[in-house]
Amino acid sequence: MDELTQLKAEAAAFRRLREHLASRPDVQNIDMMNLTGFCRNCLSRWYQEAANELGVEMSKDEGRAAFYGMPYAEWRAQFQTEADAAKQAAYEIAKPKDA
Repeated sequence: MDELTQLKAEAAAFRRLREHLASRPDVQNIDMMNLTGFCRNCLSRWYQEAANELGVEMSKDEGRAAFYGMPYAEWRAQFQTEADAAKQAAYEIAKPKDA
């Protein structure tokens, strides 16, 4: 596979992942973090960092809005539930150092 085709395939896979996660608001970020070590916020941060590296100024809030398809506060109000103590404790054990 040539480099441009690989880049397009990777971008398409990222878009599909973003769309899949958007269609599954029942899957909470803390559950993703506890199981995989990353969540929607990580993906939005990676997107923001990549944009910045490419010379596109993008804030944390802009990166989240681009990933979530709406302002993060709006997504949280609509979809985020309160994590119970067990989930919070598991997160403290499993969270990445940069979280």
